[in-house]
Amino acid sequence: MANPFKFGSVVDNDFFTDRTRESEEVATILGSSNHLIIISPRRFGKTSLVQKVTNTLNRPVIYIDLQLITDVPDFATQLLKKILKINRWEHIKQFLNNFRIVPTIALNPQSDTMEVSFTPTVNSNFTALEDVLNVLETMGEKGKKPIVIFDEFQEITSLSKTLPKQLRAVIQHHSHVNYVFLGSMESMMRSIFESKKSPFYHFGYLMTLQKIPRKDFFNYLHSRFSPITNKNHEIAEQILDFTDNHPYYTQQLAFYCWNFLEKHTYSPSLLHDVISTIVRIHDTDYERLWNTLTQTDKKILITIALQEKISSLPLPTSTTYSGLHRLLAQGYIIKHTYYELDDSFFKQWIIEKRNS
Repeated sequence: MANPFKFGSVVDNDFFTDRTRESEEVATILGSSNHLIIISPRRFGKTSLVQKVTNTLNRPVIYIDLQLITDVPDFATQLLKKILKINRWEHIKQFLNNFRIVPTIALNPQSDTMEVSFTPTVNSNFTALEDVLNVLETMGEKGKKPIVIFDEFQEITSLSKTLPKQLRAVIQHHSHVNYVFLGSMESMMRSIFESKKSPFYHFGYLMTLQKIPRKDFFNYLHSRFSPITNKNHEIAEQILDFTDNHPYYTQQLAFYCWNFLEKHTYSPSLLHDVISTIVRIHDTDYERLWNTLTQTDKKILITIALQEKISSLPLPTSTTYSGLHRLLAQGYIIKHTYYELDDSFFKQWIIEKRNS
């Protein structure tokens, strides 16, 4: 059998785990005139969830990761490239006639894709983006309603301080487009969508994506390990004990466990051996990462990894708070009812280094 677990990319089809209630919720919002906001830590499956739903809707979908956008003109360029990718040239050509800044468009014969570039003036950076955004509304008026996904939307202010206000001023008039805003930095996303001073205050339906419930994840693991071992109950429990139900790291550990079982018989040390192998594979990466951290950040991460109280740190409260805020923003830790390391294997690496 093929390995039934997948990690490291968008998860779909049989690889997708549960999220039945959330899928129905997303489908309901996208079937209405509302926009959708989803907040969760990285690698919790936001993109996979939205893609799973949109794959069933037979509507044009445009995805933009704002982490990979360098400035406002680049935003306009990448958005127009995505529009050209899902529309025939003759359908789009008429829209470009109304552009105030005409883009340069050329066919790349090697990749069979359209190359797009704008050369806006310093004082008209947003003009090109506004024109491209309005193409989306025209598409919706003339055909199927597009779904536009902006991933890592908290990066919007890093492109331009005025961009949130300018963007809201345009898309608030779009009634033939559903916008989806995904974000992994909860405090920043809530500031954008829940602060009364923000242009995007209450702009859409807000969902907070939690970890998959342990019972659902257990059933998923239990059924998929059953063809290869009769110890599927023990393995499912041990995997979830280690990953604490984190979607990405659960899939990763399950993937390696399956590979191990294809070559070896089950033994009580299975999980320990597989985890040790994964930590060893990433040792250089973790060491390089560790050396980029401040001493304060290292102390905080060690405390959290060893499950000691944050209040036990010999640091001023303000220093501890700043460090926690920084580590949350960088994605090293996540917070639910308590702080925990995002990466279960990085946590194990820290524990092993402290005990060696």
